[in-house]
Amino acid sequence: MLTGEIRNQVDRVWDVFWTGGISNPLEVIEQLTYLLFIKRLDELHTLRENKAHRLRQPIENPIFAPDQGELRWSSFKHREPRQMYDLIVDEVFPFMKSLGGENTAFAAHIRDARFTLPPEKAGLLARVVDMLDHIPMEGRDTKGDLYEYMLSKLSTAGQNGQFRTPRH
Repeated sequence: MLTGEIRNQVDRVWDVFWTGGISNPLEVIEQLTYLLFIKRLDELHTLRENKAHRLRQPIENPIFAPDQGELRWSSFKHREPRQMYDLIVDEVFPFMKSLGGENTAFAAHIRDARFTLPPEKAGLLARVVDMLDHIPMEGRDTKGDLYEYMLSKLSTAGQNGQFRTPRH
């Protein structure tokens, strides 16, 4: 179960999207999912690095090549908003979509993935990255509980006009 603090942090991230003009809850969940996935890739790579360092062996199955350090969450989160945005759009997102090769189930599912934040929302992206960086995700059930909570927000969507039908 998510703590009240984590729920509040998620609500604040949601509010940043909302006030930034991204009010479609499905789009918010989609973009958050991509960002959390990118963050998790870096966390997994760090775990593998630490294990390799302890065992004094090369990293097994590295996610990032040695020359791809700038694609890691732990690196790009420190960039200026526009630099971060450009790197994510031009390099991180294509890298994420290329993982696992062309003919895998992962590739089939992520083939149509789109990073939909427009360039003028680079500041919003930087705020969201900073906020996600402070949400503790280490708990065994935290990720599942987080998605369950975000999906529950879909059932309340529309109360603030997110699904408003335009007038004809």
